[in-house]
Amino acid sequence: MNTTQLSIFPPHTFSSRGFGMVEMLVGAAVLSVSLLGISYFFQTTLRASGVTQSAIQGDYLLEEGVEATKIFRDMSYTNNFMKMSTTTTYYFAWNGTNWATTTTNTLIDGKFERKFTLTDVKRDLNNDIATTGTYDPDIKLVTVSVAWSGSLGTTTRTIQTYVTNIFNN
Repeated sequence: MNTTQLSIFPPHTFSSRGFGMVEMLVGAAVLSVSLLGISYFFQTTLRASGVTQSAIQGDYLLEEGVEATKIFRDMSYTNNFMKMSTTTTYYFAWNGTNWATTTTNTLIDGKFERKFTLTDVKRDLNNDIATTGTYDPDIKLVTVSVAWSGSLGTTTRTIQTYVTNIFNN
């Protein structure tokens, strides 16, 4: 039996020369775009991580500042808060043993500025804290701020708390 094989493509009607080169160029382009995308993703992730790290450090410094003002109160409300001016900005200083105050700005880790101010507190006729009324020497409004510069500009976080002379000291 004599069979003839018929092919849709006659032999040697198209050339495969250069086809491997086109595949290599397309593959290299796809690989380059993929690696560029991955690189951009990691760069963005690292930048966000740095911003988050600074925010967390700033929040801890803010909390530490509030705790330091409570230590001032505990040591002696009269010698600390009663002698501090409400028109002066104070900075925290660690002297190796205790917290102290200074009016000289000191950067923490060369990046973070932490400061605090005091505000007198007044009470109304119902003995509630109010904007007007009688001055209460046994309570101060403490405002602690932390500021730092980063890739997104300057960030400032602020917290306020009342500190009272609970130990009558």
